[in-house]
Amino acid sequence: MERADQQINMKQLLAFTKKEFYQVIRDKRTLLIMFGLPIVQIILFGFALTSEVKNVHLIISDNSKDVNTLQIINKIKASSYFSVDESVMGYADIEEAFKQGTVKSALIFPSDFAKDLVHSGKAQVQIIADGSDPNTAKTIVNYLTAIINDYQAQLSPTVGLPYKIIPETRMLYNEEGNGSLNFIPGVMALILMIVCTALTSVSVVKEKELGTMEILLVSPFKPFMVLISKAIPYLALSIANFTVIILLSVYALDVEIKGSILLLFMESILFIITCLSLGLLISNVTASQQTALLISMMGLQIPTLIFTGFMFPLENMPWIFQAISKIIPAHWYYLIVKSVMLKGLGFEGVWKETLILIGMTVVLLTVALKNFKIRLS
Repeated sequence: MERADQQINMKQLLAFTKKEFYQVIRDKRTLLIMFGLPIVQIILFGFALTSEVKNVHLIISDNSKDVNTLQIINKIKASSYFSVDESVMGYADIEEAFKQGTVKSALIFPSDFAKDLVHSGKAQVQIIADGSDPNTAKTIVNYLTAIINDYQAQLSPTVGLPYKIIPETRMLYNEEGNGSLNFIPGVMALILMIVCTALTSVSVVKEKELGTMEILLVSPFKPFMVLISKAIPYLALSIANFTVIILLSVYALDVEIKGSILLLFMESILFIITCLSLGLLISNVTASQQTALLISMMGLQIPTLIFTGFMFPLENMPWIFQAISKIIPAHWYYLIVKSVMLKGLGFEGVWKETLILIGMTVVLLTVALKNFKIRLS
């Protein structure tokens, strides 16, 4: 008997899912939002946007520890561009910090900096920047180079010798300086967050406005199955949407996927499910399609743009806004995409962000199901 009930439930799930697929495919506006908007945004955002930086976390490794390096460090500290960390770190530790995303730049003085400057009249210093955010990296390099050049200009007249300090620059994860690399992960997060949430948010409330909710109320179909059947078509279309974005990124914008494409797909599917869960919750607590779209599109677009981190550096913001960014699902997905796609990290580098998205999904689905039950009662 129990097996027969399971077969009936599965047939009901397939029937409702088939109905939802037909409704989505027949709606040209839905397909336009699903596929047209992402293509336009990925191209415009990938080529057109720029950004500014300040309060950048800078690691300084001073292996010389002489008067000259101390004076340069003091000039850097006096500027408003950097938050200086003079922790004693080896090169491997600095590279690991870049992989984890805890720093954006590093300045390394060689052990013979002062000796080279005095004896040969020139010395080298290495500047390392996170090239996965190329605009920010170039700005950081320009800031540090300007400070070093200013110190050099002050040093030569004082001593009376033509001293020259030569910065050696290295862009981690983006040696070519491809400007699209920073915006592709951010636009992916923005598109999937807005599109998936917006389209799903009208799914339940549409049934109410069309008068078909009564059919669901009297049917033996369980509330959980109703929610799942409404989410499955958008999940499938969103995966196809993500595939289009990846193809555009690789072949149109020359973005190299350095990490596992399978891991990137799995993480993206998780994020899509998170967005669909949020959309279902919005659909359950609103009374009209207009309200649901207003909340999901206008209400989520601005927070996603501001608090994800791809347009405006989060370290520039007050702590309260940095705390708010932690509850935005797109923020964590953006970190995952940058780590996997641009830095080539595996699951060990994104497990924390993955667990957070799983937790958000469970909470959103639970609350959505609870509200759906209330409406059925």
